[in-house]
Amino acid sequence: MQRIVVLGILLLSLTLLCPGSGWAVGSRQDPPSLETMLGAMLMCGFRGSELASNDPFLQLVAQGHVGHVILFDRDVQTGKSRNILSRTQLTKLIATVRQASARPMFVAVDQEGGKVSRLSPRLGFLSLPPARQLGQGNPMSTRSWAQRSAAEMRELGINLDFAPVADVADRQSVIGRHERSFGPNAQNCAQHVAAFGQGLWDRGIIPTLKHFPGIGCAAADTHFQSADIGRCFDNKRDLLPFTFAIRAGWPGMIMVGHAKSSLDPARPASLSPKVINELLRQTLGWQGVVITDDLQMHAITDAYSLEESIFLAVQAGADILLFGNNLNWQEDLPQRAYASLHKLVSEGRISHERIATSYARIRALLASQAKR
Repeated sequence: MQRIVVLGILLLSLTLLCPGSGWAVGSRQDPPSLETMLGAMLMCGFRGSELASNDPFLQLVAQGHVGHVILFDRDVQTGKSRNILSRTQLTKLIATVRQASARPMFVAVDQEGGKVSRLSPRLGFLSLPPARQLGQGNPMSTRSWAQRSAAEMRELGINLDFAPVADVADRQSVIGRHERSFGPNAQNCAQHVAAFGQGLWDRGIIPTLKHFPGIGCAAADTHFQSADIGRCFDNKRDLLPFTFAIRAGWPGMIMVGHAKSSLDPARPASLSPKVINELLRQTLGWQGVVITDDLQMHAITDAYSLEESIFLAVQAGADILLFGNNLNWQEDLPQRAYASLHKLVSEGRISHERIATSYARIRALLASQAKR
């Protein structure tokens, strides 16, 4: 699987650099524009259970300035429903967004099971057990549950799940208290993480390993404040589920968290070249898509401006920048994120080649998912 992904990236990269060669997705004559490639690096959340044809967010999707979307069941600021009301409504909403986009896109959701289930049982969706409960059983059962969840998501038009959580955690940590981890035993956790990811992939859903390099021991929640796990992070324990999955040929993407660790005491992992480019890509050999955790979390916004976080994340090796636009709703956030990324390239602070590399990884993953 790793060799196939790497080959796809190389072929797409050659196409992007050779205008006369054409490429497989979209126009067969012209390479994608810079604007298209920049939009493909942005995933944003939006408000509304339905979108009119003239909706400003939908227009951004149509223009290619927002390449992918993330769905939420609840709006954090209003406490009301956001994107998900029912099976029929959600299917129509996703179809509307997809029809507006000129290119294939990721439609993502956090469907871990238990408390983190955007497709909630109260709305008539599958009641997926929390990771902690699954981790106490057999990995084959975990794979079966993931297959059932994936089949439901695929019927709705979702193709990307921000799961499984690969953090090794006991009940004392933030992740553990909410039963989001498969447990405190790294080896057992690794087995269930791999099983859950394979179950999703079996039914055509892209899985996501999160939150690299492992935030299972974090006592602080990066949604609301910075987190430093330098004293409790253990390379052997916390990296095991990630290394196990990568060596087995992980078919999806990897999400990088916002905690600081001994790997780079100066920066959150999502903005650190030591964590992404050096450890994840060079040492562990991961050549697939890397996505940041939500860049609107306070661990990022309390210390960095929008442009700074975008610049550092891309330079560190991230391919997709995630803006849930839910923790702090800002109507113009997608426009500002796109403008900031475009400005960084125009000024030469981020190279065209760097953008093309991320775009190639993204297209390769979309292409592999389309074949499922």
